Amino acid sequence: MQQYILQTPRLILRPLTAADAEEVFIWCSDPLVNRFMPYALYTKTEDVRRWLETVEKNEKQYEFGFVCKENSRLIGSGGIGPAEDNTQWEIGYNLRSDCWNQGYATEAAKAMIDFAYQEFDIHDFSANHAVANPASGRVMEKCGMYFDHYGKYSCFDGSETFPAKFYKLHLD
Repeated sequence: MQQYILQTPRLILRPLTAADAEEVFIWCSDPLVNRFMPYALYTKTEDVRRWLETVEKNEKQYEFGFVCKENSRLIGSGGIGPAEDNTQWEIGYNLRSDCWNQGYATEAAKAMIDFAYQEFDIHDFSANHAVANPASGRVMEKCGMYFDHYGKYSCFDGSETFPAKFYKLHLD
């Protein structure tokens, strides 16, 4: 799978690698960040490294690390790729908690949507967030997405299910 590097005014979005494990561990081990994520709270850097090794081999989804241009710090990550039904592409993102409410998630999400539209002619996108996490919904709305329906999403291990809001976007 070809790798891409995206740029926004404040961020560089580049492929995640196993070498990023220590920085990614900062938000993957943060209970504030993790409480609405589908993965379990990471407690060891080595577990993050193993996950990143699988990310590097993923041939279906583009996973980006968000690097702040101002200080070259990796502050979050996100992914975009085809949904299971192949009718649209799904987008997701997360950030270090000390970088919340600064517009970074919106900037990165818009860049990933623009990338898929321009590079692959993708016109339909979806995303979801836990109802109890309205800030993520505001990011989706700032990207032009609209609320579509309520539903649920589960942790990968099935340990918890969240009431969720599902959003869509169509670009002509």
